[in-house]
Amino acid sequence: MDRGRVTVVTLAPWTWSHGPPARAAPASARDGRPPMTSSTDLTAAPDAPPTEPAAPSRGRTALVLGTFVAVGPLTIDMYLPALPTIVTELQTTEAAVQLTLTGTLVGLALGQLVIGPLSDALGRRRPLLAGTALHVIASLLVLLAPNVATLGILRVLQGVGAAAGGVIALAIVRDLYDGRAAATMLSRLFLVMGAAPVLAPTIGGEVLRFTSWRGVFVLLAVYGVVLLAAGGRALRETLPPARRRPLRLGATLATYRDLLGDRTYLGLVLVAGLTMAALFSYVAGASFVYQDEYGLDQQQFGLLFGAGAVWLIAATQLNPLALRRFAPSQVLLAGVAVGLLAGVVLLVLAATSTGGLAGVVAPLWVILFSSGLALPNAPALALSRHGEAAGAAAALLGAVQFGVGALVSPLVGLLGNDARALGIVIVASLALAVVVLVVLVKPWRLEVDADVEVAVAH
Repeated sequence: MDRGRVTVVTLAPWTWSHGPPARAAPASARDGRPPMTSSTDLTAAPDAPPTEPAAPSRGRTALVLGTFVAVGPLTIDMYLPALPTIVTELQTTEAAVQLTLTGTLVGLALGQLVIGPLSDALGRRRPLLAGTALHVIASLLVLLAPNVATLGILRVLQGVGAAAGGVIALAIVRDLYDGRAAATMLSRLFLVMGAAPVLAPTIGGEVLRFTSWRGVFVLLAVYGVVLLAAGGRALRETLPPARRRPLRLGATLATYRDLLGDRTYLGLVLVAGLTMAALFSYVAGASFVYQDEYGLDQQQFGLLFGAGAVWLIAATQLNPLALRRFAPSQVLLAGVAVGLLAGVVLLVLAATSTGGLAGVVAPLWVILFSSGLALPNAPALALSRHGEAAGAAAALLGAVQFGVGALVSPLVGLLGNDARALGIVIVASLALAVVVLVVLVKPWRLEVDADVEVAVAH
């Protein structure tokens, strides 16, 4: 196992790469994997052997793949302004409606574990298009959902379908590029999709001006159909049969068992999952806190939610600059600790009804910014320990992140769906993250080469 060199890729919190272990940058040659060429023609014929064509347009590649990756955050965030309306129309409770968000996260977690290995065995193109088609079908079936239970099941299916875009699009980047070329492409790719969580609630709020909450899912289905048409024409297979891995359940389970046996890796994965839990508790509760507790309308909520996401994105873009001076473990510890302190401030202000809306928004923005520092570094440190099983390590990491988020986010509704409940869940999640970091990970003991590669990718 390659446990010395750390490649830090600041990824968006919504997705994680499940790249093939057999394809790595030259810097990872110690893993026993063959070096890659820096680029491959994206429009080459399916299953064609690697050649040396002219490099494709990286801007176009980033745009096409970015639109697939954006399916996840759009699916999670676009319907958030409608949550209070869904409660009324389906005659259910706020906690039950929040479980539909949990269902999406469960689907994303399961999809990480299933679709990643499938793409290693079957190639990238077919699972990507099949997952997108599943997302379209589930979105259309939401139009017929008679109750919140049916809606929750369909949201699980949406999450599974959306996971294909996040997992496979990043794997395609690993197929096509390495080194600096890969870093540049990841940067462009995540900048393209980074706008999705910012714009999604605003788009959803505008859709609600003209139609019901089900119209949001019509828009998601239309977006998926466009992706199927574009993907069918623009994307070609990037993993030829010679480099595919047989899909063996026993070998896959053995790899996961070995990963879970690494105490430091497990601790870093849990830290990433608990940080994501704090983030998703905000996503689950913000609509009710801003609209029901503080009286914002759907459009105002979308704008305020988007403004908060800007702080998250800004931190992920500043992370590479911080890594020029500090070790990844130091940035991780600082991010989690600052987030915990901001959570305590939020809880105190909410419990004492001090500061009004500003007293809630300001500490939440600090929490989002600190999460943007912590989220990239915990996974990067975890994945650096298992270069020989990078794909499985990334899949397990993504599954735990979305899985823990799915378990924790409903607690906001169960505790009252107000700012105080939001503060309690955030403080509890980040406090546990600090405990795991200190007890299991011991970041001051992590050894990192002086030559740390920083990929500037949102």
